Formats: sequence, structure tokens, C-alpha cells
Amino acid sequence: MKKVALGNSGLEVSALGLGCMGLSHAYGKAMNLTEIREVIMAAVDLGYTFFDTAEVYGSEHDPHHNERMLGEIIGPIRDKIVLATKFGVHFEDTDDGNATHPLITDSSPETIRRSVEDSLRRLQTDRIDLYYQHRIDPKVEPEVVAEVMADLIREGKILHWGISEANEDYLRCAHAVCPVAAIENRYSMMARWHEALFPVLEELGVGFVAFSPMANGLLTGCYNTQSHFDRKTDFRAAMPQYSEESFAKNQALFDLINGLAAKHQATPAQISLAWMINKGIVPIPGTRKISRLEENAGAAKIEMSAEELKRIDTALDGMEMSAVFGGSKISK
Repeated sequence: MKKVALGNSGLEVSALGLGCMGLSHAYGKAMNLTEIREVIMAAVDLGYTFFDTAEVYGSEHDPHHNERMLGEIIGPIRDKIVLATKFGVHFEDTDDGNATHPLITDSSPETIRRSVEDSLRRLQTDRIDLYYQHRIDPKVEPEVVAEVMADLIREGKILHWGISEANEDYLRCAHAVCPVAAIENRYSMMARWHEALFPVLEELGVGFVAFSPMANGLLTGCYNTQSHFDRKTDFRAAMPQYSEESFAKNQALFDLINGLAAKHQATPAQISLAWMINKGIVPIPGTRKISRLEENAGAAKIEMSAEELKRIDTALDGMEMSAVFGGSKISK
């Protein structure tokens, strides 16, 4: 798989990465170590070099499952991969029978320091290649967070840092203190509300990493009105794009993607990913299936011209769509 630069940071990653969250969190019961190892090693064999996790990806019984499992696996391949993880949130402790829970933000310097040491220990590594602030903490100024990141870079505990769900003002303030390598924001054909950031990212030399690039799987074409999810373990049970009525509302979008898939001799998933790869964005789709890893990797080979991308965006601008999941609520 081809590699691309994340902004001007000097950090080079595969054209698309693997979002590891779903191996442990939000998409059903967590996989075991053997199953996760098979997925990770298959991804490496296919040319994936960029792996994304976070300290909160787990279950109520094992809240750090994702990092811990990766730590058991990546030792032999550590120098071949770019490892990203995140700090700054934990889930509100509620027992309402739903998989989704509000997030509580905490980016105090003391918490960051504790988090980085815990993540290094669980991941069994001496450095984190890309360390994201998972969500903006309104109680802590961006300059304060950036100063801690600068210290951690000087200490060699992290090599680069980024911000997830960044906005322009916060990004500019943080970047002025310690250059930000990348932002990681939600982005898909159904979730384009961060496009106003594109000129800012180009100006500052910051990369864009897209999570949920296929609208939490909807744009793969693998689901329909008969698809059901366990509300106790799977976020999709509460996502508006998976409601029964959403499929009719999104038919024009499905038709657009299917038409592009026929033109490029590709799958709907590959079209959704290629659309952003050709914009210079690095998507990090998640999957539990090796066949999907292979399919997704094929998106990096699809070429779309600037004119075609513009036509797609114009079509999306005028298209009716259902609501789409915008992320867990931030607890006040």
C-alpha cells in the first residue's frame, strides 16, 4: 500500500489506517487476543502501517482492553508501524442497558501525565508515535495542553501529537505552542461538517485523519432494514442512520455510491474511502474481518480526478439524507 505524509510533520503513514476500536469496543462483544492478533497481522501483511487505539476502548469489565491487547501483539512489528492512541476522556458510569454513555473530559496536566504512562505500559512500548487529545476539555486551555505535549515530545515519550474533533480556534491556539501533526475528526459522505477546516489545515501543515469514514459501516452496502444490533454492546443500535426509515431517506446516496462503484469496478466501501484518500485525507476504517481489510486496502488504488471529486461533492450538497451519528455526548 502506498504511504502518505501527515501534513508537514514528517510522519508518514499508509494511505489508510486501521481503526482498532471495534475490536474491543462499540461494535459488539470484545474479540479475544488470538482473534485480534490475526486481524493485526493480516493488516500488516497487506501494507497497513497506521494503527489507531485509545485508552478508553474496552468494556465495563476491561476498560483498557484495546491497548492491552495491542501491547501483547505489536512487539515484533513495533518498528514497522505508526501507533496512535488517545487521552482525555472517560465514560460516565451509568447502568442504563445501553452501549453508549456520555463522555467526561479531563485534559488536566496531571491526568495527561498519568495517562501517557499507563498507555506506554499497556502498549508495552517506549514511545507513542501520535498522541491525540481525544476530545477538547473546556476546562483546560489549549495552550496548557500543548505545553504538556511539548514536554512529552522533549522527553521522547511521544513523537507527535494531535487533536480529535478539533475546531479552528482551538487548533490555532494549540498549534502556536506545539505544532500539531494531525487532527482526527469524524468525516464521511454523510458527515462533512468539518470541511471548513480544510484551508486551515493546509495553511498550518496539519494532516487530516478521518474516523467513521463509512458512516459507522452504513456506506459499505452491507446493511438493510433487517439489520439489528445488541443495544448493550453495539453503538449502532442507537445510531439514527440505522433506523428503519433512514434507508429510504438515504436511497439517493446509495444510488450515487453504487453508480461510482460500477464506474470504477469497485465496491461501495472502496468508493467511500477513495473519495477521501484522493482528497489527501487518511481514513481509518475499522473491521473485524480480514476480507474487509483486503477490500478496504483496494481503495488506495482507485484514482479520482479533481473534477470527479467536485462533481461528487456537488451531488452530496444537494442530496437529502437521514441524520447520522455525531458521537457520544459530552457530559456537562
